[in-house]
Amino acid sequence: MGDSVLVSFRKIILLMLPWFLLILAWHLIATFGLVNEALMPTPAHVGAKFFDLLFNGRLPMDILKSTQRVVLGVVLGIAVAVPVGFLIGWYKDARTFLDPLINFFRALPPIALIPLVIVYFGIDEPAKVIILFYASFFAGVIVMYEGVSQISPIYIKVAKTLGANDWEIFTRVIVPLCMPHILTALRVALGVAWATLVASELVAAQQGLGALIQSAGSFFQIDVIYVGIISIGCVALSMDLMLRSLSQRWIRWQERVESPA
Repeated sequence: MGDSVLVSFRKIILLMLPWFLLILAWHLIATFGLVNEALMPTPAHVGAKFFDLLFNGRLPMDILKSTQRVVLGVVLGIAVAVPVGFLIGWYKDARTFLDPLINFFRALPPIALIPLVIVYFGIDEPAKVIILFYASFFAGVIVMYEGVSQISPIYIKVAKTLGANDWEIFTRVIVPLCMPHILTALRVALGVAWATLVASELVAAQQGLGALIQSAGSFFQIDVIYVGIISIGCVALSMDLMLRSLSQRWIRWQERVESPA
């Protein structure tokens, strides 16, 4: 019992220590004037502004709006990336046909497409979601392709030896083996989408964390910029931890299968 408590305490310390050191370094830099005070508010000042915007300002609605855009963009992006990634990972002709196109468009930053997105889709919600979809799709499809291409053919041979038809091989062998890669693609796409959020909300957004940061930048409200950045990081981290927890629960069977007897 004592060892268990000690291990849990050690884990908590290891989890909290980096944040403590980061905030301490921030506080020291801001307090000792290593950076102009107007350019770097203290952690206490940013914390006070955060709670002010959270309880008396626009922050809850901005967080909700940005989260809705990211989730929609990622879900649509992964829904397309999974079959495309499987296609190019499993079929050589499809890989030869699609690989150059995917690598060409993957190299284009989403922010470069904003003028074209505005021309074709206007400035409403679809334009913002399309930018996030674009970022999510190309992040997800590469992960899926790499994952599917690494599936050992031995699983397929064993299934065929046991009399499985093509549909049974796909649903009972390939899909379960791809599940870790699908979840990894989802996590990667989610991270890329949050990183692209500010760019997507350049498209005439009135609400959202990106819009909050841009508006604060126009009025030189550095503390509000910090609040927006920290909020994006916190929401993205929370969603990633949730996905990681679900991943561990859903693919636990694989660990049992792969562990030595």
